Amino acid sequence: MILADKRIFCVEDDFRNRLVVKTILERSGAVVGFHNWGGGDLVARLEEFAPVDIILMDLSLPGGLTGYDVFTTIHSRPQFAAVPIVAVSARDAALEIPRAMKKGFSGFIGKPINMTHFAEQIAAVLTGTSVWERAG
Repeated sequence: MILADKRIFCVEDDFRNRLVVKTILERSGAVVGFHNWGGGDLVARLEEFAPVDIILMDLSLPGGLTGYDVFTTIHSRPQFAAVPIVAVSARDAALEIPRAMKKGFSGFIGKPINMTHFAEQIAAVLTGTSVWERAG
């Protein structure tokens, strides 16, 4: 399996998106943890789930925060500073890809995700290859 035993943490507030991501990644062998932005401390949840191989980050979150804000919070913690973070977002890729690159994200995958290639995209980032993909 392409993601066998990889530990993937996902920050996503939409239940349907969480379900799709979880299904694809677990079928590829990954162990998946989530923060649904519905309550609780993200960093505490991330620490409970650790070790983490990669973090998938929605850019549009409730409460006025963005995935960029959360990126900064996560990477400010020494234990997560080197963990690759990939934006997974429905925002306009033409605007967000350059912004995500500048911020230090390891990739951008547009929503709706390509269910056939999603696991391969995540595997590529885990091997050090950045992925910058528009939706589908």
